[in-house]
Amino acid sequence: MTRQRYVIVGGGVAAASAAAGLRSHGFDGEVVMVSDDPVLPYERPPLSKQVLAQPTQPEPTYLKPESWYADNDVTAMLKVRATAFDPRARTVELSTGESLRYSGLLLATGVRARTLPGVEGEHVLTLRSLADASLLRRRLAAAQKIVVLGGGFIGCEVAASAVALGKRVTIVERTASLMEAALGPALGEVLTDVHRAAGVQLVLRSVVQQVTDTASHAVVHTTRGVVEADLVLIGAGTVPNTELAGAAGLDLDGGVVTDEYSRTSVPGVYAAGDVASIYHPYYGKRLRVEHHDTAMHHGISAAKNMLGTAEPFREPHWFWSDQYSHTLHQVGRAEPGDELVVRGSMDDLSFSAFYLRDSRITKVISLNRPKDVLVARRLLFSEHTATKDLLLDESLPLNRLAPRRSTSRAEAS
Repeated sequence: MTRQRYVIVGGGVAAASAAAGLRSHGFDGEVVMVSDDPVLPYERPPLSKQVLAQPTQPEPTYLKPESWYADNDVTAMLKVRATAFDPRARTVELSTGESLRYSGLLLATGVRARTLPGVEGEHVLTLRSLADASLLRRRLAAAQKIVVLGGGFIGCEVAASAVALGKRVTIVERTASLMEAALGPALGEVLTDVHRAAGVQLVLRSVVQQVTDTASHAVVHTTRGVVEADLVLIGAGTVPNTELAGAAGLDLDGGVVTDEYSRTSVPGVYAAGDVASIYHPYYGKRLRVEHHDTAMHHGISAAKNMLGTAEPFREPHWFWSDQYSHTLHQVGRAEPGDELVVRGSMDDLSFSAFYLRDSRITKVISLNRPKDVLVARRLLFSEHTATKDLLLDESLPLNRLAPRRSTSRAEAS
């Protein structure tokens, strides 16, 4: 009897967690991971922070040690690209010229750094991979003036890392505050003030028109003036790697479309991680989320569903960001019209912003109060009651927002 083979295309956290999920849930057939990365799956969050701070080339923080792949009979094909797949024949074509037959296929192809038209040259970099971070770390050592194009997660984290290295940093951002898309204007302004206080120069409400590259430096032309830089980092978001899926005829909509069980529009083909636009049963719509924690849980969920367990993926989407001495956490999703209640002190940079709808928490953003988010994460999809008065009462532990479980007489005795 032919042994079943599950092929995972991708080499990030979703791919690694899916491989682990297949084994931990009893699959004893072949597991093959195809990755064009030269190294095994590793942690990406440190790339914009700890990796840049190292005086020497750091080793990647692997998600699984090399021995795990051998011990669990997982074949990792590195520096190999999946060039096409045929859903009818159930085969994946590889850049090596090989063809792999599959019983089940998981697309975990992730995303790539977005580039900007007219912004290129010797002094212009992006950040997505370990190789990108290693190059950025080396170039930062010789640079003094850094310009970051984009005030989102990557841009703000790299800016904070560069300031810690003693660099002069300018952020160019098209909105009125940093991380406004994720935090909203009011909370974005708090983070903007944090970067201002650290000495970052901000060029807000500004769009980059082009970058002129010279032998010694770059000149950044914006709608609000010109900035010179020894080094320019594009931090303008990402683009999902959907080309492989699209060429095979899978439905796309800002990502690879899946149902809540990670199934794509083609039988036997699943998608997980940053590339997947998955239907979320709690929110009642498809979402594509680029968070490390979400990708990890999504990979495991997809593996279980590939094995026949009909279990919907309904994670609340949690992420964190470290900038200077501050830690930002967020969980959940809010909608326009949700009530905003701030617990703690925004002036003291120690607060949690709760979004409420129908006396329920929909989203929490915390600055330097991670425990609030950890509690809220458990409450989001469970029974609880949250009001402005309750949240403003800091003597009330947040776990008291959930109803107390009644104790039976037998339990009491």
